[in-house]
Amino acid sequence: MPSVRPGSTSPLARVGWAVLAVGLPAAVAAAGLNPSAAGAAARQDWPPFVLVCGLLLLGLVAGRDGLFEAAGRLVARSARGGRSLLVASAVVLAVVTALMNLDTTVVFLTPVVILAARRVGAAGTAVLYLSVMMANGASLLLVGSNLTNLIVVDQNGLSAGAFALHMLPVWVASVVAVTVTVALVFRRDLKPDGRPTLVEVSPEPTHLLGVGLAGVAVAVPAMLVLPVPAGALVVLGVGLAVAARRAFQGVLGWGELPATVNGPVLLGLFGLAVALGTLGRSWAGPASLLAHRSSAGTAVVATVGAVVVNNLPAASLLAARPVPDPYALLVGLDIGPNLAVTGALSAILWLQSATAVGARPSAARFTRVGLVVTPVALAAALGALAVAH
Repeated sequence: MPSVRPGSTSPLARVGWAVLAVGLPAAVAAAGLNPSAAGAAARQDWPPFVLVCGLLLLGLVAGRDGLFEAAGRLVARSARGGRSLLVASAVVLAVVTALMNLDTTVVFLTPVVILAARRVGAAGTAVLYLSVMMANGASLLLVGSNLTNLIVVDQNGLSAGAFALHMLPVWVASVVAVTVTVALVFRRDLKPDGRPTLVEVSPEPTHLLGVGLAGVAVAVPAMLVLPVPAGALVVLGVGLAVAARRAFQGVLGWGELPATVNGPVLLGLFGLAVALGTLGRSWAGPASLLAHRSSAGTAVVATVGAVVVNNLPAASLLAARPVPDPYALLVGLDIGPNLAVTGALSAILWLQSATAVGARPSAARFTRVGLVVTPVALAAALGALAVAH
């Protein structure tokens, strides 16, 4: 399974250590300058990072059990060409993102949809970029779908269930917008539907009803019904338990667990989030910036913040105090990162997992595609949000 291996000297591994080298000193400096604000920021920011560790471990086990490979086979068998492949991939990507977090999607499903495209003889470029664009665009439904959701929801006193009900039409609008726009961008690469060319490249997966699926069945309700901190701890506990079971059975190597979690990146981003959360509590500028913005203006501010400093630190900064329109803020924080690979951790993980299966993702092309996809998806989501209100 693709991951940054400890001690690796790859460019992506160096990015992780670079993020840690910036984020950790920033958090220490913030704690020294304003201990109470830094403590409040850390309390707000730790649950998302704990949650994603648990979800990534669950994804590792579910992937080894063959769940994602089974999903890829289903996509390949239901597709009759590039267009139907894109739609089938979009559905799987959107559902897994909503239930298991966008980072799980880019790490474990990006290779699956690329291999599915190869099986049906369709161009893989469209599904390559769809995987990351959809992961961001479909991360609006549940609080656990995106770490930024947890930061904003907890600070603004929103319940997980009410959040999901409110964001359901917004999620649908974003998913449809991303799918249609990516299809238009890559229309010349998508073969018309016809007779499929299926190529089986690996044996049928096993253990589909194993501990990975059981872990998911526990984690999703926990994210929906428990308070954010408690839900994060439950998901981490479940992830550790199922991963340890598979490691004791010899299905996983113990070294795969820390490699999958990507500790340097997560710790570095946590440090940056604490530092910027401290700034947001010490300085009224971010709150004033959002105080009188329309929903569209709030989403634009969030998009710019995500691209400049990454959406997790941006969420900590902009939601350090309660915001007038948290839903619009999340539309920008979740969809906005489709403009540049700097916008979210998901893009770094996507580059890593796509490269591992021989694809050639490009940061420059990511932005070219995002310049088309992002405004359309933002407009669709904001439109649905206005109707939901």
